[in-house]
Amino acid sequence: MFVGIPIAVTMLMAGLLGMLAIFHWVPGPALTTLGLIPWRQGVNVILVVIPLYTWMGVLASRGQVGRDAFTALYKWVGQFRGGLAMAVAAASAAFGAVCGNHIATAVAMDKVAFAEMRKRNYDVGFSLGTIASSGNLGIMIPPSGAFILYGFLTQTSIAKLFVSGIFPGIFATVLFCIQIAIQCRVKPSLAPAGQSAGWIDRLKNTYLLWPIALVFLIVMGGIYTGVFTPTEAASWGCFALIVVGMAKRTLNVKSIIQSLQETLPISAFIMLMLIGGWVFGAALALSGLPKALTALITAAGLNRYVILALIMVVYLIAGCLMDIYAVLIVTLPIFFPIVSGLGFDPLYFGVLCVLCVMAGSISPPFGILVFSLHGIHRDVPMYTLFRHVIPFLISLIVCIVVIMFVPQIATFLPSH
Repeated sequence: MFVGIPIAVTMLMAGLLGMLAIFHWVPGPALTTLGLIPWRQGVNVILVVIPLYTWMGVLASRGQVGRDAFTALYKWVGQFRGGLAMAVAAASAAFGAVCGNHIATAVAMDKVAFAEMRKRNYDVGFSLGTIASSGNLGIMIPPSGAFILYGFLTQTSIAKLFVSGIFPGIFATVLFCIQIAIQCRVKPSLAPAGQSAGWIDRLKNTYLLWPIALVFLIVMGGIYTGVFTPTEAASWGCFALIVVGMAKRTLNVKSIIQSLQETLPISAFIMLMLIGGWVFGAALALSGLPKALTALITAAGLNRYVILALIMVVYLIAGCLMDIYAVLIVTLPIFFPIVSGLGFDPLYFGVLCVLCVMAGSISPPFGILVFSLHGIHRDVPMYTLFRHVIPFLISLIVCIVVIMFVPQIATFLPSH
């Protein structure tokens, strides 16, 4: 990976070399396995959710759903010092309900909110730090691409994973808003107070949230009540966004075709990484490494929460270096058997994994969301961005610690 070879290819290479070594360098069995794994796994109909949920996010972005959410929520919190930043956090969470990708959420919020924050004399570093950090909420609030991938790799119910992310996502959003309020009170130069909107104005603008509410109810309501499978829910979500976008005239036939063209390479990239992950995981399973590690850790007699905390530290570090999809594909074949052997709930572990990668994606030195926004705003020094995401990083670590000791935040809804 450090040489610059694509992650999917590195995992395919590592998996193939591992299988060759296991089969004593006889190429036949290794090459047969290399051909069979993508075929057997790839015909699983549930894989259709990857392009469908990716398309949902693209349609939401092109349909200006994020802009409407930001406008509506700002009317409710704009009067507070730092109200625009709170609106960004809340709108990112709302946009995450129709977009399962954190980079897409951050870029969409940047287009919507940054110019407005600059116009209101918000500190530039604080504005971009808020947008980058809040973009993370796009992979916790369901539907989430990270949870889809986790479900595939661990054979965990995607529907239950989606539901398990609701309370942690809301909790993280509330922590962000509290932290923004504290920051702006301690250092008023970061953000001025805005004008208070009247109740009639607030209620008038709240209707702008109806597309998100409609799609979320269709997708999550259908899954939660058992009316839809996750795949069917994704189909209905895309259909609802197309109908809403065309009714509001934010989408037309040309933009829908362009959204498909944008979706295809992203989906292909994720699928290739999945194939690499399957081959890599098969090589690990054949080697017996996960079982050996589980036995070794169990024999060490350490408290299982100490082991879990150490695994979370690995995820924090990995999240600094790689995209969330790569982190999950590389690590889960090793860590999931260990965690399962220690008796932890797969849903609880999935939420913690995603939270840790969220924290890693904004932490120095390689926070992917910070780099994404720096690519758009070259005039803002990188160290300024990293300095302003540190408070959000602390909030995410607080969220991780609380959920580690109060797992019901993640498991309450799925258990019902």
